[in-house]
Amino acid sequence: MHAVDLCGSKDLVEGGAAVPFDVVYGGQTCRAFAVRWQGHVQAYLNRCAHVAMEMDWQPDRFFDDTGQWLLCATHGAVYRPDTGACAGGPCRGGLVKIALTEQDGVVRWHTAWNLQPLAF
Repeated sequence: MHAVDLCGSKDLVEGGAAVPFDVVYGGQTCRAFAVRWQGHVQAYLNRCAHVAMEMDWQPDRFFDDTGQWLLCATHGAVYRPDTGACAGGPCRGGLVKIALTEQDGVVRWHTAWNLQPLAF
């Protein structure tokens, strides 16, 4: 596993805009996003589990009006920000989670056998 610098810790504001990034997942280029929720950083593929489409309702906006759920703007599927698990609506499973760490003011995402940076 390799750590890839994503952003500064201050770039992820609680319940605010996501930091987008590109990954190669299972051989396909995909968008991903990182958010901060309840003080912790989380990242997922930007791909709804209902239909494989990007979820943001505005660029880099994934939280619903309450700031408690990640929402797919197209079909209304709702996901838990801490785990990516389906919490309601038309989901077929949960979001694909991407491992993150946060240390010394830097957020890093971690590669896996099926998750790599675009140019590695």
